[in-house]
Amino acid sequence: MTQILHITNMKEWETAVAAGEYRADSLASEGFIHCSTPAQVLMPANAMFAGQTNLILLLIDPAKLTAELVYEDCYESGHQFPHIYGPLNLDAVTGFVDFPPNPDGTFSLPIELT
Repeated sequence: MTQILHITNMKEWETAVAAGEYRADSLASEGFIHCSTPAQVLMPANAMFAGQTNLILLLIDPAKLTAELVYEDCYESGHQFPHIYGPLNLDAVTGFVDFPPNPDGTFSLPIELT
């Protein structure tokens, strides 16, 4: 299975490391943590995070997840996005890369992921 990605900011990641697990706001509001494949990540990044700074991409190994991973199209977008139904265990995160916007506020795939 391929690596999956989650967009967050450094402060939220540091809070997760201190807490021992990562819980995105969507886990409480929607029941899962939104993720993307590398081929998908620019869709939500440009639609929901345009112009935001201090973002990072968490690099997640699906084989190490302790919570259920489901690929689904919740919003009838025609794309099956990976969703984590529970907290993200930190040992499933293999690293992170900075995810700064371009000067026009849009995002491009970081060179580490191309």
